Amino acid sequence: MTGDTKFDLWYLFALAGAVLIGAVLPVLPTGAAVSAGAVLASHSNPIGLVGVLIAGAAGAYAGDLIVYAGCRFGGERLAKRIGWLRDNASLDALRERLAEHEISVLLTSRLIPGGRVPVLLAAGLAGYKWERFALVDLFASSMWAAVYMAIGLLGYALFDEPWQGVVAAIVLVILTTVVSSLIQRARRKRSNTK
Repeated sequence: MTGDTKFDLWYLFALAGAVLIGAVLPVLPTGAAVSAGAVLASHSNPIGLVGVLIAGAAGAYAGDLIVYAGCRFGGERLAKRIGWLRDNASLDALRERLAEHEISVLLTSRLIPGGRVPVLLAAGLAGYKWERFALVDLFASSMWAAVYMAIGLLGYALFDEPWQGVVAAIVLVILTTVVSSLIQRARRKRSNTK
């Protein structure tokens, strides 16, 4: 990769598609893709940052709607078959938290690594209102894309070459995910020992 990395409209379509696929089948590092897009846009076409934000948010939003619809209309059987549903006890606890603090839970679930799918399952399986979910998730997806774009901008600010910024952004995303997972695991252990 050289400093002449091309950033154009096709990249935005690919980004939206990758984020959508990663939102439905959470195996792709979608946050890293948005961060990398922010680095590339900053180096070659800063106005493209708006496109990265829109493409990332649109892909995340469409993917969340697909997962929610699958849970809502396909039920637990579909969720188990696809591998979205593993632990019913935590799903029941999420349903309770969702009922108590619905908007804050939906908003923060998108930002917490590994938190989105269980919350979408709880919302879909509990029959959470479609219109309300669509509205709250639109904001959550946009906020998520903005956070990962900011991580990419940090990578851009630290390094001169686009490839260095992309690598830095990906490493920052991975570190954020690992640290967040460790904190969540420690909290769960503390709550289980009480």
